[in-house]
Amino acid sequence: MNDQKRTLREEIKLARDGKLKNKLKTHVRDMIILPDMIGLSISVHNGKEFFDVTIKSEMVGHYLGEYAITNKRVQHGSPGVGSSRSSLYVPLK
Repeated sequence: MNDQKRTLREEIKLARDGKLKNKLKTHVRDMIILPDMIGLSISVHNGKEFFDVTIKSEMVGHYLGEYAITNKRVQHGSPGVGSSRSSLYVPLK
């Protein structure tokens, strides 16, 4: 277990005891969710921002990173002029 995971485990123990005043924030996405984490709210970094994850009993055994999605759904707009051969003949308004 590396230092970041060890530090997160210590912070989780403090949070369970109520001794931690600020919110749990972590970049550790490859940590497996354990039963003693149930009920905690952990902010997991997804590469751009921190995503709040509330740990539930169904999540035990999965990774923290599975619940902080790293990519967004792409929403394409309408194609612009010149994007295809047929768009050359669309009248401009």
